[in-house]
Amino acid sequence: MTKNCLYLTALVAVFAVASSSFSQTTGQTARSTDSSVTAVEGESWISFLHRPFGETSMAKTWSLGPAPPRPGEEASSWQLDLSPGYTARTITLHGSDLYRLSCRGCHGEAGRGAPPEINSIIGPVQATSVAGTMERMKKAGREMSRSDVTTVAKESKVLLLQRLHAGGQHMPPPTLSEAEIRSLVPYLEQLSEVPGAEKNQIAVKESPYRVGEHIVKSTCHICHSATGPNPDAKQIFEGAIPPLSTLTTRVNLPLFVQKVTHGAPIVMGTPPVAYRGRMPVFVYLSQDEAAEAYQYLILYPPRP
Repeated sequence: MTKNCLYLTALVAVFAVASSSFSQTTGQTARSTDSSVTAVEGESWISFLHRPFGETSMAKTWSLGPAPPRPGEEASSWQLDLSPGYTARTITLHGSDLYRLSCRGCHGEAGRGAPPEINSIIGPVQATSVAGTMERMKKAGREMSRSDVTTVAKESKVLLLQRLHAGGQHMPPPTLSEAEIRSLVPYLEQLSEVPGAEKNQIAVKESPYRVGEHIVKSTCHICHSATGPNPDAKQIFEGAIPPLSTLTTRVNLPLFVQKVTHGAPIVMGTPPVAYRGRMPVFVYLSQDEAAEAYQYLILYPPRP
């Protein structure tokens, strides 16, 4: 029994989890911000961990954008298509959305991570369920009393919530409020096939800037530091990652949205060459969401 408890607790221990409109394309200006939203600050997470971009799986979807066109070919078509007033509306987010915005960049669509660097969330979340653990133990031919399983499940839930509040040694602290955590956890349970989890899903109301904050802090900030010198084209070609503070001066809104959601070849280097770029394409983000990240960086300038 002690061995089983230690095994289940160990699974959790390795858990590494995630108003007026204004736009450069319309010329409108924002009139208000969300007081609950704060600016991104500090060095990137991979810099904090001393990991080069090429040696980490964090914040990568493994999706590549279109290749640069061959000589004589036209570039693949793409069109900006934002919802009217996308920065002025209140947005309803479900746990699946919070996972997508805050966790998927590292843990992937199915929550299984990118072993060995990024752990799966499945086992640790399953360990929080008494019914699920009892069922798995029975199938494995191992017996544990309900009281023992309940104790382990409570301990596992504590560890899970600690990760969602404070992160871990190799996991940045998530940008999640208590209400967002209450919405996210049932989805993590559903993703992990915890019995009955689909009936417990909870929605939260968010501002567009909060959506942008989730994306920037949980995905962009993994690789991009908040502030710092702006590298030139040659330095970017050689692997330098530009800071978030100069992003909105380097690219306009349409190009940013295209690059994030669809991918865009970049011309850089001396002499100029077409280069696909190292940045992954986050195909699971909508154009509105990518634009909200851009507007967030304008309204809440990054800090050192």
